[in-house]
Amino acid sequence: MRKTITVGTDGSAESNAAAAWAAREALLRGLPLTLLQAGYEPTPRTHLPEIDVPAEREDRALDFIGRRLLADCPGLVLVPRRSAEAPVPALVAAAESSTLLALGSQGFSSLEGFMVGSVALDVTARARGPVVLVRAGERARDERAHASPGTGSAQAPFRRVVLGLDLEHPGEELLSFAFEAARVRATSLTAVYAWRPPALRPHARAGDSASQAEADTARNATRLALAAALRPWREKYPEVAVTERLAEERPAPCLRLAAEDASLLVVGHRADAGTRLGPVTHAMIHHAACPLAVVPHSP
Repeated sequence: MRKTITVGTDGSAESNAAAAWAAREALLRGLPLTLLQAGYEPTPRTHLPEIDVPAEREDRALDFIGRRLLADCPGLVLVPRRSAEAPVPALVAAAESSTLLALGSQGFSSLEGFMVGSVALDVTARARGPVVLVRAGERARDERAHASPGTGSAQAPFRRVVLGLDLEHPGEELLSFAFEAARVRATSLTAVYAWRPPALRPHARAGDSASQAEADTARNATRLALAAALRPWREKYPEVAVTERLAEERPAPCLRLAAEDASLLVVGHRADAGTRLGPVTHAMIHHAACPLAVVPHSP
């Protein structure tokens, strides 16, 4: 079992936001946080004191964010780590050995959504462990419901977790991650399956009773399939309140809307898809308004 949360950091504002999110997540799960700086190359030594920078002053960005995380998150167990390996392979390896890997975005706007760099996209597509993408400017209070008078935002309940599900390939890893994320947040889970009812039979008219009966039958069968996929996880996590949502619309707009009031959006990435992200996952990477977990799973 993976026993650490890892965040990739390079000193940028985006990776600092991801580090702050990962620190809060580590406290929620009772795990240490590994602060990983990949592609680390120490400055060559000239042995001339007037030129050399003392080793303890190198890469102050890693030390700075580490100190800030410890100050903001009392009780956090922090493991700084520097690696000379190139960022993509180092982060992919970290994702495989971690409960999750957090990465930052390069900016966010209401029009453009996530502006994820090539490293983050490559890692997300190649990783064999969950990757959480955190937008720049993400704050702790953004994960919480509006606090009641006299209650600080840190004490307010978490917003719900939203799970985008594909009933053809639900994936145990995906369901496990989503339910566990809701459990540690003591919040609810909304499981969304977006689909299109079967088209009308040739020459059938809208409102035709036979065609309507076919659509109703398909709708009921799909609803039962959604309930069946979630049933074992409801039993395993009885403390998590689950809402099943069957949406007759395109998945990407449906999930984007659902994520507007979520603390976390969870979507899947089929492990047999190689390094190609699916269209829905790709759309969420660019447009989700909350932290996004991309979970690779078996077909």
